[in-house]
Parts: sequence; structure tokens; C-alpha cells
Amino acid sequence: MHLFYVEDKDIDKEASLVTITGEDVNHIKNVLRLKQGEKVTVCNGQGTDFLCIIEKVCDKEIKLFIQSENVSLGELDTKIYLFQGLPKKDKMELVIQKATELGATYIIPVMNKRSVVKLEDSKKEEKKLQRWNHIALGAAKQSKRGIIPKVLPVMKYDKAMEFADEECDLIIVPYENERGIEHTKEVLDIVKRKNSVAVFIGPEGGFEEDEINFAKDKSAHIVSLGNRILRTETAALAAMTMVMMACEK
Repeated sequence: MHLFYVEDKDIDKEASLVTITGEDVNHIKNVLRLKQGEKVTVCNGQGTDFLCIIEKVCDKEIKLFIQSENVSLGELDTKIYLFQGLPKKDKMELVIQKATELGATYIIPVMNKRSVVKLEDSKKEEKKLQRWNHIALGAAKQSKRGIIPKVLPVMKYDKAMEFADEECDLIIVPYENERGIEHTKEVLDIVKRKNSVAVFIGPEGGFEEDEINFAKDKSAHIVSLGNRILRTETAALAAMTMVMMACEK
């Protein structure tokens, strides 16, 4: 069943009506060619799905009747914050897309000491941020998420770690110099009992040793992803998959 996102202001629960506007109107009318009486799912992007029937198709809006309201099935009980060291080229877009599919709630680009990419132009950064959030929206639609993940502005590593320490119940840092998978398994075993988890992934050059020491000062768990050296985008997806599976109902 097709899924569309709307804002709370577009949902009239008293009248059991939803109004869809914007670019989705053209998609419904001219691409999907949906008609009056057909069923679709509408999500408020905050974890609630509405099973709806199309009542009226107009030039600039679609009116739908709400049949039922349900908790979105596509969400984990644990919020996952992915802190991704800024990679080169379009790798960040891949990480955002796949992390969204894997259940991330927030994605935070991080400037590490070994980061090659430098976003020093505020206008360029704002443009990038808009594109990244658009990619998250598209991936959320494709994977039928109940929440649209937010890509936050770029943070420097120290600030990102402090933010995670304040916001999250558990911090996990995969590190290429860490050996032994047993501790990783132990950490994953307690993930499901936490309301929020931060996952830090280093950039192409990896973490500096003092960055790892700073993470330890914040009681972060330094873990291994195995005996192979992974690219930054591979490490992000491997770590996200592990955490998702640990949190899955």
C-alpha cells in the first residue's frame, strides 16, 4: 500500500479527514493514477499511521477519509543516533539512505581531526543539509518508516560527544584498533534495554587516539566490528545493522 507523509495540521481527527497537498498531489494523480475509493496509508512522521480512503481528488489537494489510526510498525523502541564522520564525495548520501532504512532516528555529520572534507561555507552547508534531509525523507518513504529521521547540522567531534553524553543512554564507538568481538556482543546485549543509543563512526582516516580517550571519558563503549578494516560507509552500515537487530522486536 502506498505511504504518504503529512503534517499534524493536515489531519482533522474530529472530521476524520486528511488533506494532502504539495508535490504528492501530482504523484498521486498523474504517476500512481489513484482514484476515489482506493486505500492509502498516511503517516504524520511521528510514529502514527492512518489507513485512509481517497474521497476527493482535486487539482491542488487530495482529501482522504480516515478509516483507522495505528502505531507505526516500522519503528524500533530504541532511538538510534548515528554520528558519522564526514566522508568524501557522495558517501554521506549513501550512509543517510541506508541508515534511515536500518532505523536511525537522528543522523549527525561529524567533523573529526582526520576528516578530509571541510564544510566551511555556511551556504554550502545549508544546501547540503537540505539535500541530506530530502534523501532521508525518500528513504523513509521507501522503507515505510513511521518517523522521518532528521539530519542535524555538522558538529565538531568534541561537541558531538558531549551532545551524545547528554541525549543518549549508551554510546558505542567502533574502533579499528580494538580487538575481540566478545565485548561487542556484551554491549549489544544491553542495547535493547536502553531508550537511546549513540553510534560513532570515524572518517576515512579513522579516529585519533585522543578522540578515543575523550570518548572513554564520556563512558563510551569502544567496540570491534571484527578483524577486518572497514571503509567508513561500510562500518556505519555494519554497526547500524548490529544495533537494529539487537533492538528489533
